[in-house]
Amino acid sequence: MPDATLPSPDYTAWLADLKKRVEQARQRAVLSVNRELVMLYWQIGRDILQRQQQQGWGARVIDRLARDLRATFPDMKGFSPRNLKYMRALAEAWPSGEFVQQAAAQLPWFHLCTLLDKLKSNELREWYASQAAEHGWSRNILVMQIETRLHERQGCAVSNFADRLPPAHSDLARDALKDPYIFDFLGLAEDAQERDIERALTQHITRFLLELGAGFAFVGRQYRLEVGGDEFFIDLLFYHLKLRCYVVVELKTTPFKPEYAGQLNFYLSAIDTQLKAADDRPSIGLLLCKENNRLVAEYALRGMAKPMGVAEYQLLREIPPPLTTDLPSIAQIEAELASDE
Repeated sequence: MPDATLPSPDYTAWLADLKKRVEQARQRAVLSVNRELVMLYWQIGRDILQRQQQQGWGARVIDRLARDLRATFPDMKGFSPRNLKYMRALAEAWPSGEFVQQAAAQLPWFHLCTLLDKLKSNELREWYASQAAEHGWSRNILVMQIETRLHERQGCAVSNFADRLPPAHSDLARDALKDPYIFDFLGLAEDAQERDIERALTQHITRFLLELGAGFAFVGRQYRLEVGGDEFFIDLLFYHLKLRCYVVVELKTTPFKPEYAGQLNFYLSAIDTQLKAADDRPSIGLLLCKENNRLVAEYALRGMAKPMGVAEYQLLREIPPPLTTDLPSIAQIEAELASDE
């Protein structure tokens, strides 16, 4: 008779399935609690806003409401005057009763505070909220994407995708590229050499993949190709999971030159012949240059048979002037919440 204390393969598989289901249920519970909390905060903010507008209540009502709510719910955080101001700001930013259907309603509370703190435009707030919800950004990643102005960079690389790819694939490929790319996390000077940048990018591959965007999987650095008995080495090779194609990245520490496109075209031909599977889509290329004359790049790409894009990279971020806000900072909010413990 088999020893009941030793797990059988069936038991092991069942236990793994149970663990997965428990974890999924826990995640759904956390998301459900977050949605309920965010909706409560939005409703409180809406009520404050309406009463101030309709009954002429001043700012002091927030201080009194904070005292009364904290006295009634002493074990519940979130009812500080500062947080109530965020609730009012949330209702101001999303006044519609359809807020629950917006991407912002899916985000944790401090993600919403970040959007309110750092962005003035509701259109931009909703764009970043949608991206954060889709890609599961942490609040730190959300801050970084806002500060590097992702909305201005995504889909802006010069490319020939419209002429070389089917429309649906062309749009996806265009949105997968940015201009410029920000590599300030490498800590390199502006005169860094190509090999130094390549090495640093692979050493910081997680941050590099984040900057590249969703869907990129790293294949290799200085990827070796053999063509006609000669060796060639691709700077960086990726596979894009959504586009379902290889992405060849060539890095140049000089301004863009038309001959770079010819070299990349050759690499793409070799990858499509030697690596591309039958169900893969055509490989695409990305030239990352220190500077890019967009008109020169457009002319150069018109004559290329393979789909490719050209973008600049920055080793030092050009920081825009800070956005001003009348709201308290998130650090102040968190400090006040901590003081309630």
